[in-house]
Amino acid sequence: MSTIGYENWAVDLADVAAVYPFQGWEIPMTIVGVIFWLAWHRIQFVREGEHLEKARRMGEAEKIRQTIDRY
Repeated sequence: MSTIGYENWAVDLADVAAVYPFQGWEIPMTIVGVIFWLAWHRIQFVREGEHLEKARRMGEAEKIRQTIDRY
């Protein structure tokens, strides 16, 4: 069964149309992927920074210092 009309792939692929989807979009898709990757790292950096700042402000600072100094 063939969905594109070829029963045998033993042909010159230069004569065949698109072999895979989005052919010709490799560079734009790579650029989009790199931008997404960098944006994801930036978002994670900001969110983790906010979380760490919140954790740093948690509790009573003087009581924490006394406990640390005690040990």
